[in-house]
Amino acid sequence: QVQLVESGGGLVQPGGSLRLSCAATGRTFTITSMGWFRQAPGKERELVATITSGGSTNYGDAVKGRFTISRDAIRNMMYLQMNSLKPEDTAVYYCNAVQTLNVEGARKTDWGQGTLVTVSP
Repeated sequence: QVQLVESGGGLVQPGGSLRLSCAATGRTFTITSMGWFRQAPGKERELVATITSGGSTNYGDAVKGRFTISRDAIRNMMYLQMNSLKPEDTAVYYCNAVQTLNVEGARKTDWGQGTLVTVSP
């Protein structure tokens, strides 16, 4: 019941910056955490960053110190500020949201469509 729409991907030179956005609609009041994942061709999907409803953040080792995840709870928006981009950051980036469905703690994860980030000279 959560729909996620991403924007902001594109082509950027090494050392440059991009800001990805993810808009959540639908049953947003049940969301307990949101995150960004990425997947490069031939590789497994990789954690980039997550943020909980309480504001706690976690980052994958490859992006620590360079990427920042944030959210606007009022607007149901999530952002990923990507700085000092490297060619190895090239991937399809996916927005996700985790819902707590009931008092027993059942969860559901929804994913956006993905947006391509290409870091190249």
